[in-house]
Amino acid sequence: MTVTGLHRWLPGEGGMSGGLRGQQDMEEEPDLEALQAWKERVGQELDRVVAFWMEHSHDKEHGGFFTCLGQDGQVYDDLKYVWLQGRQVWVYCRLYRKLKRFRSPELLDAAKAGGEFLLRYARVAPPGKKCAFVLTRDGRPVKVQRTIFSECFYTMAMNELWRVTGEARYQSEAVEMMDQIVYWVREDPSGLGRPWLPGAPASESMAVPMMLLNLVDQLGEADEELAGNYAELGDWCAQRILRHVQRDGQAVLENVSEDGEELSGCLGRHQNPGHALEAGWFLLRHAIRKGDSELRTHVIDKFLLLPFRSGWDPDHGGLFYFLDADGLCPAQLEWAMKLWWPHSEAMIAFLMGYSDSGDPALLRLFYQVAEYTFRQFRDPEHGEWFGYLNREGKVALTIKGGPFKGCFHVPRCLAMCEEMLDALVSRLALAQSPCTRSTPAVPSPEGAK
Repeated sequence: MTVTGLHRWLPGEGGMSGGLRGQQDMEEEPDLEALQAWKERVGQELDRVVAFWMEHSHDKEHGGFFTCLGQDGQVYDDLKYVWLQGRQVWVYCRLYRKLKRFRSPELLDAAKAGGEFLLRYARVAPPGKKCAFVLTRDGRPVKVQRTIFSECFYTMAMNELWRVTGEARYQSEAVEMMDQIVYWVREDPSGLGRPWLPGAPASESMAVPMMLLNLVDQLGEADEELAGNYAELGDWCAQRILRHVQRDGQAVLENVSEDGEELSGCLGRHQNPGHALEAGWFLLRHAIRKGDSELRTHVIDKFLLLPFRSGWDPDHGGLFYFLDADGLCPAQLEWAMKLWWPHSEAMIAFLMGYSDSGDPALLRLFYQVAEYTFRQFRDPEHGEWFGYLNREGKVALTIKGGPFKGCFHVPRCLAMCEEMLDALVSRLALAQSPCTRSTPAVPSPEGAK
């Protein structure tokens, strides 16, 4: 382990379940200057990332966005991926709504153009809800996936468009698509087009309840009626995610059986540390909304610290993409690569965990991951981040976008971290003022809100 002292309280090594951290460690005062420096660094990087996508990705002829961009932003393929269209609409609207410096007509107009492109072309056979995975530049369907993910990001885009425009038609689209997704997941998946095969194991990927929990969070924000409507669904999603903690709490597995048991073979042993960390901050937000302190502690233990312990490369730094729970060589060719999105999710998870708990060890982990990420992934010449590094941290693919990488994980990470750092800096500055200096300058238990 590269963080001094981390082994003292990781699960299975005298860990958190044995009494959390020591009182002296918990009262360790964070460095205001370091937090302020990271806030400024993250904010400046967010500006550069957004500028890259605004300059290179907008299709002003047909609407929507190009995502297949080379290192300098050159378009190398004009296919449009529906989930990435929805993600970019969501990011633009979220930035417009949350951060004042992004409240520009250009950003909003691009988001609306992307949303209208989705409304016109995303669904393969309207009024049916199934969305394409890939479209031509002018919106003709190329490929359909038998999953819910294009539809999930369509829903997120429409809900955010409603929040920034006030146009009810966008919210109607979001709620109707949400109802369809829930039906596919909990009632009848036949509409997704997946054939039933007698030899296929009845398995559940963690990605499905994760995405549904994220949608519950999205649609329920500042909407008491919808939050109430989806409360049971949120609890169901959380419980399904928690079933992926297996082997007496010592492993988070990507796939489990439909009744929550470990599967045999490579499928059952498959681990994705970045996904576990992303699930961790989804669950942490859910626990904070419910005021469930026990769940918050469990999530930090099992979905933040445990995946980091197994997933961090002790030789070269960075998070492995995939692992085998038995320590065997994973079958995926890219298993040892370092990808942009797990590191983005880790930054969010550890900073949120620190904001909520006040545990300085989580702040140290945020610094560790952020330093590696900024050093290895960012492109100081052209902007945005490289997405794919080899194990040693060298750039393996120079592209900035493609079928899986678009304007989403990086700006979401940077925007969320900027907001959390800003809150931490403000609270710490207040705590260090002469009037309040007598109390420890650690985050309040509600810090992640």
